[in-house]
Amino acid sequence: MSRYPLIADHGLIGDLQTSALVDIDGTIDWFCAPRFDSPSIFGSLLDHDRGGHFSITAQADVFTRKQLYFPGTAILVTRFLTEEGVGEVVDFMPLAGTTATGEHRIVRMVRCVRGRMTFAIEIAPRLDYGRDPHQTHLSDDGVVFEGRTTSVSVSLVREPDDERLAHSVVSEDGDVRADLELVAGQMRGLVLVTGEPGGVRAVRVAEAWEIFHDTVKFWRSWLAQSPYAGRWRETVHRSAITLKLMTYAPSGGLVAAPTAALPEQIGGERNWDYRYTWVRDASFSVYSLLGLGFTDEAAALGRWLRARVDEKQGGASGPLNIMYRVDGSSDLSEEVLDHWEGYRGSAPVRIGNGAADQLQLDIYGEAMDSIYIGDQRGLEAGHEGWLRISELLEWLAENWDQPEEGIWETRGGREEFTYGRVMSWVALDRGIRLALDNGRPAPLDRWRAERDNIYRQVMERGWNQERQAFVQHYRTDVLDSSLLRMSSAGFIAPTDPRWVSTLAAMDRELVTDSLVYRYDPAASPDGLRGSEGTFSLCTFAYVDALARAGQVDKALVTFEKMLTYANHLGLFSEEIALTGEQIGNFPQAFTHLALIDAAITLDRELERGAARGHRAWSPSRGR
Repeated sequence: MSRYPLIADHGLIGDLQTSALVDIDGTIDWFCAPRFDSPSIFGSLLDHDRGGHFSITAQADVFTRKQLYFPGTAILVTRFLTEEGVGEVVDFMPLAGTTATGEHRIVRMVRCVRGRMTFAIEIAPRLDYGRDPHQTHLSDDGVVFEGRTTSVSVSLVREPDDERLAHSVVSEDGDVRADLELVAGQMRGLVLVTGEPGGVRAVRVAEAWEIFHDTVKFWRSWLAQSPYAGRWRETVHRSAITLKLMTYAPSGGLVAAPTAALPEQIGGERNWDYRYTWVRDASFSVYSLLGLGFTDEAAALGRWLRARVDEKQGGASGPLNIMYRVDGSSDLSEEVLDHWEGYRGSAPVRIGNGAADQLQLDIYGEAMDSIYIGDQRGLEAGHEGWLRISELLEWLAENWDQPEEGIWETRGGREEFTYGRVMSWVALDRGIRLALDNGRPAPLDRWRAERDNIYRQVMERGWNQERQAFVQHYRTDVLDSSLLRMSSAGFIAPTDPRWVSTLAAMDRELVTDSLVYRYDPAASPDGLRGSEGTFSLCTFAYVDALARAGQVDKALVTFEKMLTYANHLGLFSEEIALTGEQIGNFPQAFTHLALIDAAITLDRELERGAARGHRAWSPSRGR
């Protein structure tokens, strides 16, 4: 399994409709088109031999690899340092716009910056998860790979007097291999285009540079909208760019991650497809993006959420499904790709997501909280929108007191999860506030009564006297880090003795050297075999909770430790393994959202400390 790169050894590029992963060897090993949730074109991340890839790497026995983002952008630079010279592959996707399209471009600019270098190129698409064979048409200007349902063309970036690529050959599988020899100062490259079958054309070097500069301008102009100037500016901005890369511009939906089936345990079965928009993630995104000043993105997500509320297409899960495709449709049938071995042998490889029809009551609180925050920032719902919101809350008032699957999408049966109850309280509380703030008609007495019933129930049944902590659900004494949001949601004061003792209990049981587990699956079976790593979003939520509770020094150390687990580009996957390796789908939106929230909270609490006469911490001063 050493053929597989580490999950963390990747950077992400995208055009706001889909994205690709590029590893530190210069290989695109994951790319789906025309959307995030479309079948793959390159998928060797999940099957080295049968998944397909597009590699440009140094042709040398020994070389050093470096990777960075061009500052303030989503343009990825992979550098190769050899005895004969230094070369670069500059990867990016020009923006696709806000209208859904089947045409997507990946520009791969290949440069020699010192000495001389020969690059080895291999283009090996495997369309539709490797199920759609293709024909290969090679010409002097590039190559077309034509399948039954889609095609991919790759045009050369070159000057008019250039010869064709040296040693270009087509293998029995229809793959293309070639060499590219450059000396210092030369730039050539390739432009991949998806869509309908078509030809290729030579792309002039000057044109490639123009596309590059336009893309730089877009990302830097977009980032300049943020007034955030806190202590972790570079880290927070990288997280913001990463979230933007995972946004489907035509609808405003945010995918949980651009990947599928990357394992939560190497060799285990916890391999899920995250290329969809969760109501939960979208809701949290509104808060985080508004906190950074990205009002357009927050408004788009708010519209996406309100559209789901307006549709009333939920089933057993209530008025809302827990997740949707990026265009808002709800067909997420789960299937297994039996012909793929999975990342480092981690089977099954699942696409689609069978958890889509689960009942998870917390999503109503998260959705209502984001609608309320948006309303405070001028994103007020109209009359029809208010009618749908009222219908949603009426359903919740009738249905909150029932077992559910919970935030972690367990497959071990329904329980009365404490977090689901807390967020049901949030939903009704925010609905009451919206009605009062805007003078909207609402059955306020009924909503207040149910809100207060939830509060009393959680305090009586969610609190475990022996553990001196709030617990996962009413039939257990297991702790659950989803409850870290109780104070930030306003359910309990951050300095309440019950809350302080809950944090202490979590610290003893769920925290290991700053990293936080979701819960103990051995103590609370979730219907799946195997174990998992610590959840990165839970670690950042722990930082936020500590800071709010006045434990700022502890929060600061925990935050700084957690940042050391980022990859070389500042990206986080879903989990951290016992070895410190990143595992799970990558990069994960929820983790970067939680990072932003934790940084903003820490900045605020540190400034408050400084205002009280305590010296504010900054990276330059150390601790």
